Amino acid sequence: MSRNIDPITFEVVRNALSSIADEMALVVLRSAYSPVVRDAMDYSTALCDRHGQVVAQGLTLAVQLGSFPDVMAVLLREHGDDMAPGDVFICNDPYGSGGQHLPDLYIIKPLFVDGTVRGYAATMAHHSDVGGIAPGSVAIHATEIYQEGLRLPLLKLYEAGEPDRKLFRVIEKNTRSPVQVLGDLRAQLAACRIAERGFGQLVERYGVAELESCFDALHDFAEARMRAEISRIPDGTYRFTDWIDGVGDSPEPLPIAVTVTVDGDGIALDFAGSAGQVLAAINCPMAMVRSAAYCAIRCLATEDIPNCEGYMRPVSMTAPKGTIVNPVEPAACAARGVIGYRVFDAIMGAIAEAVPELVIAGCEGGPTLFSVGGHHEGRPFVLTEVLVSSWGARAARDGVEGISNPAANLSNQPVELIEAELPLEVTRYGLVPDSGGPGRHRGGLASIREFRFLAERSEFTIRTDRRDHPPYGIAGGHPGGRSANTLINRDGEHEVATMPMKSFIARRGDVFRMVSAGGGGYGDPRERDPEAVLEDVREEKLTREAARKAYGVAVRDD
Repeated sequence: MSRNIDPITFEVVRNALSSIADEMALVVLRSAYSPVVRDAMDYSTALCDRHGQVVAQGLTLAVQLGSFPDVMAVLLREHGDDMAPGDVFICNDPYGSGGQHLPDLYIIKPLFVDGTVRGYAATMAHHSDVGGIAPGSVAIHATEIYQEGLRLPLLKLYEAGEPDRKLFRVIEKNTRSPVQVLGDLRAQLAACRIAERGFGQLVERYGVAELESCFDALHDFAEARMRAEISRIPDGTYRFTDWIDGVGDSPEPLPIAVTVTVDGDGIALDFAGSAGQVLAAINCPMAMVRSAAYCAIRCLATEDIPNCEGYMRPVSMTAPKGTIVNPVEPAACAARGVIGYRVFDAIMGAIAEAVPELVIAGCEGGPTLFSVGGHHEGRPFVLTEVLVSSWGARAARDGVEGISNPAANLSNQPVELIEAELPLEVTRYGLVPDSGGPGRHRGGLASIREFRFLAERSEFTIRTDRRDHPPYGIAGGHPGGRSANTLINRDGEHEVATMPMKSFIARRGDVFRMVSAGGGGYGDPRERDPEAVLEDVREEKLTREAARKAYGVAVRDD
């Protein structure tokens, strides 16, 4: 450490900050109302210093955590001189407030000590519905942000401890799920109060001066660790292009291009060559692009690095305005996640040229996100859910299945709760044999989930990808299995392998089957240990035919 800080005090403070951020996450988890927050865990928590720099992050979503610096910069610029004890801020605007998409509502509480701001408690949660033209507020077919729901710049939700009841009413009247949305907001507020208590205890124990010295030392320490990791990557320029399948009835492939330049202990990312923004909701604001990029670079580290803003300092990035990775207003962006996850894959693909032993093969393309809503038995219903799937393989091990994307930290919602609370029946749920990309280490298997619609009319929206451009393999590994979506109407098959992103109306008795992509493989499949192939066959992850064809291993009936 470059600062004169007692190392024991430094470690105690560092871990205390992490504990506070994790306690915030647990408070949200245990007090949220909506399944997308409570069960899918689509939310994030952080603590910031008085400069708005992140000093600790909860163990939540990587593709959200890296965007806290964006919203904090706007908060300090617009309200830095207009804060009082008891103030709480709210926003979700991707164009002007540092947001990612409208369902993600930020709640930020300044933390005061003796009348002066000394830190901030920050939370972000994906809310079940914030209005717009589709239930769940993730309308793939939206062409501009004005169609996507309630748009909030940075506003005071509480002023000097008093709630802005008019703003609460505006939020309530612009959602199809007011009980869940207001309940989740209260969960975020509770998490901020927990952070305020924990932060106050640290101040009481160490004093403001020593605590802030620890903050500065933490940033310096994380930066030094990250620079040391980057310096192990050979200097050079590395390029990779991954592809989004496209949107609409006649989808056209959309490139996600990245140039990675490693120069000593710094790394620069340039997304020139990526597709222009589109008239659909998959445009990805830079806040999420930065989050995904920070996550990818941090995943290269072999040493423990604090989850603070210091580790971001050695990483710079640029993206042309008006592209799918840096859209300009009023581009729709509700389904921006599919681009953010592909940014992660593209960076991994580029760096594989330099240090293949540190990267991961192509993943499933991010969790499949879908929303379904309508009315049933006189009551409105909305479900926002994700289907998590698999990782690509790595140099030393197979890909993992039944798990969230490396850039996320999500979970599937329990079947029992979905069926108990919503007019949906889950008719199938599991893994898909032979879907992991063959390699010396196999990619993770794809997931499958199938729903039967029980309401007379349901509006369904899905965000998925990797049908035409499956997850890539590394070092001779083969691509993972392709995704597929099938709408089976109550009269028989209909629209097999529908386009990767679409909205449609389902009737009672219709069934929708979604299959994610499988992870890419790593290394030559013929170098895979035959015993590992046999074990995969025994566990029904691989059929005998695939074992023979992909790996050259014949498995007898006995």
